[in-house]
Amino acid sequence: MRKIERKIVGCEVITPSSSRDGPLPEPAARPEALWGTTYKIKTPLLEHALYVTINDLVQDEDGGRRRPYEIFINSRNMEHYQWVVALTLLISAVFRRGGDIRFIVDELRAVFDPQGGYFRPGGRYMPSLVAEIADVIERHLAAITPAPEPAPEPSGDATGFPAGARLCRKCLTRAAVQVDGCLTCLNCGDSRCG
Repeated sequence: MRKIERKIVGCEVITPSSSRDGPLPEPAARPEALWGTTYKIKTPLLEHALYVTINDLVQDEDGGRRRPYEIFINSRNMEHYQWVVALTLLISAVFRRGGDIRFIVDELRAVFDPQGGYFRPGGRYMPSLVAEIADVIERHLAAITPAPEPAPEPSGDATGFPAGARLCRKCLTRAAVQVDGCLTCLNCGDSRCG
């Protein structure tokens, strides 16, 4: 319990927010220029290609880190115009709010075409055009996310044999090392000299 040390001059009733997680942060103001990348999607479902442009906000205070700010999808094919515009408006709104936006990829990838989807060149199955857009967003996020620091080289592997050991021809274990001029397996003892 807190002790009130000053005179109370007013009061108000605070109601819980209608949002489960509290109010959303305000979107960042759009700068005059953004960095962007355009991706081409050619599918057997459409006569003309789709062009997906994702513009990034460069955050100077974070050492030049980029995050998606808006997305545009364009095509000469007008068949899907309504839902494409709606999709770009919604995704852009989520991008502008910031935070972890990777959930968008999972949500979009879960959309299946009732006509069965298609296979991309190379044999990868794509359940819908919306899932293809999710792949583009995922590729873009991977391209602008800095690579993690490489893990230090272990001194040996899980078997306990030294790092750099060669594969033994007899027991097929990576445990053969040079001992007194001979390649000797530390697992089975097989030795080859010369």
